Amino acid sequence: MRLSNYFMPILRDDPKEAEIVSHKLMLRAGMIRQESAGIYSWLPLGFQVLKNIEQIVREEQNRAGAIEVLMPTIQSADLWRKSGRYDDYGKEMLRVTDRHDRDMLYGPTNEEMITDILRSGIQSYKDLPRNLYHIQWKFRDEVRPRFGIMRGREFLMKDAYSFDLSAEAGRHSYNKMFVSYLRLFDRMGLRAIPMRADTGPIGGDLSHEFLILAETGESEVHFDRDFYDMNWSEFEIDYDDDARVASVVKEFTSKYAATDEIHDQAEYEAKVPAEKRLSGRGIEVGHIFFFGTKYSEPLGCVVQDESGKSVTIHSGSYGVGISRLAGAIIEASHDDAGIIWPEAVAPFRVGLINLKSGDTETDGMCDKIYRELTNAGVSVLYDDKDDRAGGKFARMDLIGLPWQVIIGPRGLKDGIAEVKNRATGERENVPLDQIVAQFADRAPA
Repeated sequence: MRLSNYFMPILRDDPKEAEIVSHKLMLRAGMIRQESAGIYSWLPLGFQVLKNIEQIVREEQNRAGAIEVLMPTIQSADLWRKSGRYDDYGKEMLRVTDRHDRDMLYGPTNEEMITDILRSGIQSYKDLPRNLYHIQWKFRDEVRPRFGIMRGREFLMKDAYSFDLSAEAGRHSYNKMFVSYLRLFDRMGLRAIPMRADTGPIGGDLSHEFLILAETGESEVHFDRDFYDMNWSEFEIDYDDDARVASVVKEFTSKYAATDEIHDQAEYEAKVPAEKRLSGRGIEVGHIFFFGTKYSEPLGCVVQDESGKSVTIHSGSYGVGISRLAGAIIEASHDDAGIIWPEAVAPFRVGLINLKSGDTETDGMCDKIYRELTNAGVSVLYDDKDDRAGGKFARMDLIGLPWQVIIGPRGLKDGIAEVKNRATGERENVPLDQIVAQFADRAPA
């Protein structure tokens, strides 16, 4: 994409309404635009990040055996009355009435609807287990939306729902999602520590939150430093191997990690040596629950088992805040100059900077490299605008693309381009005829 043809409304200064780093940088980089309190439009740069995060989540959920569906944003109140949550949920739920005076709601979550879908679509125990997920916009009417997309009213979420014949089988489904979350967050460059958590209005007796450390985190967290030394992504796993999946979950849950709501200081001190105790603030980016028959029982989700006995299905739900992750990654990965995107979620991998737009030789070489990188499948934002070099560098640092390729008349004479790693700040001179191979051969992290 040529910057001269792109829509990226950069702001020079921090917006007054922004309180935290991610909100400031997303507005300054032209990623989002506020439409009303807690509701944002996603502009091209931000939307691409959103789609990259979504795709990683999709790939890892599919790998774990989950099946994608799409449910509507507007739901009937009748299902929620059957589960008992319609009145219990509170004012966060946006309730509406259609022209026929039927009570409807803008879904904050989908346990009731997916349970009803599953109930009507299965015939026997042979149709289980199943795990269905969708990626859909949600709405929760926060009393005081703040921190940009980190605590907005409308947000993009992946929510999955498992259905099993027994509690034991349901816990294996829970374990598969636990491991899938370890993998998908690691692919985004995050160490999202799984912590025991309260089940809240979702219900159930087993729950973990996945949190990343950031000064602006909403929750106080306490955990073992050993989490940083654990193997997060190198394991290849057969999700049908119950014992192997359970062993990974056991490895991660055997170490102390808890949110402040359920933190036990005595247990913490007993299990974790003083030099390994870490506390801080965390941002929740995922939450998983196993709640057994909480929804399937009132909604009549029952099948006959192999012996012909009627069995109420056991369920769990598994959420990832996709839009929240865009902000959380920035909170965890930035510097004074701007965002530092991990390659896997960056809107473009390479920022190509033409230091002298209008110069025939410089334009020609930049056009050539831009064309060849694009043909090699490398996503490039080509700064072909007639701006001063300092402004170009500041803009590229602000939007945080992983790599910058800088080409100017002086380098052309020596047959080189300067390549900058945004995360480390390291620079190297690379022969012009090796630029394309360098990026085409290097897979995103």
